[in-house]
Amino acid sequence: MPASARPATPARALRTLLEGNRRFVTGQPRHPNQDAARRQGVNAQRPFAVVLGCSDSRLAAEIIFDRGLGDLFVVRTVGHLVGTDVLASVEFGVTALRAPLVVVLGHDNCEAIGSAIRAYDTGVMPPGFLRHIVERLSPEIVTAHTAGITESDAIGRRHVHNTTELLLDRSRPLADAVAGHRSAVVGLTYQLDNGRVHVVARHGLGTVPGQELGTAVTTMLAR
Repeated sequence: MPASARPATPARALRTLLEGNRRFVTGQPRHPNQDAARRQGVNAQRPFAVVLGCSDSRLAAEIIFDRGLGDLFVVRTVGHLVGTDVLASVEFGVTALRAPLVVVLGHDNCEAIGSAIRAYDTGVMPPGFLRHIVERLSPEIVTAHTAGITESDAIGRRHVHNTTELLLDRSRPLADAVAGHRSAVVGLTYQLDNGRVHVVARHGLGTVPGQELGTAVTTMLAR
């Protein structure tokens, strides 16, 4: 299997991910960059996307985007919560590895969001360090309810969108990379039942003359 070329721009990186997800959804994966030649030939990693995703076991980025070894720099936490280690990892992917795209990947039916909603409704906190997850997500639940948003998946989509903005607010190197058109940040949500991803936020795409998303990617984003 020949090696797949590395996308060099944010728009091409996003297009590659969306095309891979389409193959996964339709049951026609190509499994690029997963053979012995790729394993033996990669002496240094050059991922084209940093993926900050939820730790949910059904959210394996390389599978749902039909990618292989060295393609994605993946950081995962429950509810894609952002702390200093996560920020450092994202910055490493953008500054040291020069990935042109950062993805925040959430999903429907998120148990972390559900736990935070139950705590909000009942006033009962979970035991142990699970309490930390609920405490970190509680502001999302409160602000969503204030805006009249109470459905779990709608709150989850809002959380993905807010996480993209949080990354840009907290990380100067990432914000500078986006402002300099070297990288972009998108928020995606994944549907567990059909495997499809949907774009819910994007920063730094289609803002440079001559580097618009293009018809194919724009059509994918509109789906």
